[in-house]
Amino acid sequence: MTEHIIDPSVVEAENARVAADLRNDYESLGERLDRRGIAIDDIKAKVAAFSVAVPSWGVGTGGTRFARFPGKGEPRDIFDKIEDCAVIAQLTQATRTVSLHIPWDKADPNRLKQAASRFNLGFDAMNSNTFADAKGQLQSYKFGSLSAAGKATRDQAIEHNLECIEIGKTIGSKALTVWIGDGSNFPGQVNFTTQFEHYLDSVKSIYAALPDDWRLYTEHKMYEPAFYSTVVQDWGTNYLIAKELGEKAFCLVDLGHHAPNVNIEMIVARLAQFGKLGGFHFNDSKYGDDDLDAGSVDPYRLFLVFNELVDAESRYADFHPAHMLDQSHNVTDPIESLMLSAADVQRAFAQALLVDRKSLAGAQNANDALAATQELRKAFRTDVEPILALARMEQGGAIDPLAAYRAAGYRAKVAEIRPEIAAGSSGIV
Repeated sequence: MTEHIIDPSVVEAENARVAADLRNDYESLGERLDRRGIAIDDIKAKVAAFSVAVPSWGVGTGGTRFARFPGKGEPRDIFDKIEDCAVIAQLTQATRTVSLHIPWDKADPNRLKQAASRFNLGFDAMNSNTFADAKGQLQSYKFGSLSAAGKATRDQAIEHNLECIEIGKTIGSKALTVWIGDGSNFPGQVNFTTQFEHYLDSVKSIYAALPDDWRLYTEHKMYEPAFYSTVVQDWGTNYLIAKELGEKAFCLVDLGHHAPNVNIEMIVARLAQFGKLGGFHFNDSKYGDDDLDAGSVDPYRLFLVFNELVDAESRYADFHPAHMLDQSHNVTDPIESLMLSAADVQRAFAQALLVDRKSLAGAQNANDALAATQELRKAFRTDVEPILALARMEQGGAIDPLAAYRAAGYRAKVAEIRPEIAAGSSGIV
């Protein structure tokens, strides 16, 4: 039996207040969609089956390079984090897995598995960390990890990734995500070709250790912490890596890891077309890798990404990209932000399902630019909230997750148990 952190009676009471209005809104929307030849129950079923993973590090307060301001009731360890993730899953019914980051979340794998099973949670991709030095490690990653000039440093980084695979095998993960901060800060600091050769050799060693039913996700990032050059700086380099490694290697797309004005949805289409789109880290940005809440700045772009995903699903067999949130919550309660972001990712998916693919293709083939873009706008402008809310309620979640969370007083309760963390530290974790 699944345990619940939030008393179900709180959720039921909150739902009872608005359930009648929700059903009226759902029926009204159903009638309008029916006139467009869309069965609302079919959309609801697909939304209900959709899930996005929660990153363990996302339930803690984030920060900037300058400061971090911890909130009340911060999780003390991975087991507190799992409980916070369980709250998000209970109220949204959209986040069934947790993604771990090692060594931040390092613990007895069997204890991790037991802790998650209490709440019927699974584990998503494992995330290695060779962009920061861990306590007690022999070699520093200050000047690189998998691509470092020194072989001892590269070997240490490889061993760390192999350790992540072993932990993941025990807890039921099926993927490893590799992101490195390697690069350079001055012209001439490194030889670009040699550095990339080191990286490829290292990641090939990691790839060779993957179980047969696992995937390897490599993640690109344009800049930071290296500001002159980055080893895996764009989707083209990422694609080359995936092709070099083999059929179990895929590209991970973080929505914040791109230059301003880059057409991310076209990148999604290209990687899907050539069978190398592995998954996403969903967030939003204004200037760069801001890690803002998903859909908070540019919800239309999020919709356009899902428009390509829905199109790809109809084109390619065995197309199942992984979805995860990856955000930094500097001024909000992380649980609240993650709940709303999960809903916004679901919203973009639901809206993309409403696109009339036949009419869109007809307009595209006729070179009718306005008709084509209007097909997308019509879907994006449709308020699908009744679909999302009813899908949540029917699975035992909250019609309004934010209202239920605040009514339950969870943050105040855990603040009484978890010691307050002193302010003054910097960094996003």
